[in-house]
Amino acid sequence: MAFSAAVITFPGSNCDRDMAVAIEQICGGTVQRVWHGDAGLPDGLDFIALPGGFSYGDYLRSGAMAARSPVMQAVIAAAARGVAVLGVCNGFQVLTEAGLLPGALMRNAGIRFVCREVPLVVENNQSLFTAGYQAGQTISIPVAHHDGNYFADEATLDRLEGEGRVAFRYAEPVNGSQRDIAGVLNEAGNVLGMMPHPERMIEAAQGGSDGRTLFESVLNGLNVSA
Repeated sequence: MAFSAAVITFPGSNCDRDMAVAIEQICGGTVQRVWHGDAGLPDGLDFIALPGGFSYGDYLRSGAMAARSPVMQAVIAAAARGVAVLGVCNGFQVLTEAGLLPGALMRNAGIRFVCREVPLVVENNQSLFTAGYQAGQTISIPVAHHDGNYFADEATLDRLEGEGRVAFRYAEPVNGSQRDIAGVLNEAGNVLGMMPHPERMIEAAQGGSDGRTLFESVLNGLNVSA
């Protein structure tokens, strides 16, 4: 069975093409572009990606309006069925606003836009998205955000840590995120939200390929052909 993926585009998305190209290059198969106003998703999807950008101009709260888009009910239902869902940057914000992941993404500490490569520590390599990495491995992935400061109450943070749901952690201060959290998983492990952009680090021409392993992990974990 060939790999089948969908990339959701919201008004203000600007990384949807980058995400689609990365998936096509690494996972092969079919990557379908889905507009946020669509009421449903294509049948038979293995993977859904919510890309980075500034949906609705980050009006109200980053991701808050996009989380109410018609297609998100279909994304929530797909996640409940076990379909793999990845939200990157603005996509992570949308996933928290939609209730698929705990916590919230707040304004960066220092009120500054951060755009650079950052070192990440792989905290959990037992997930669908991280199985190709080594636990404790430090990788380099770019960030580009103004509202990437991860926040949750202490009980939620302790639960995430105790359940191994912190997928990635910043190896140095980046944006004020509590406990330097850069990416978290849902309870079932099939939904990942992360602020860094793995799709921007998949080949040497981009300066490195540490992000490539994430997509390869998904492909291998789902046991479908490229």
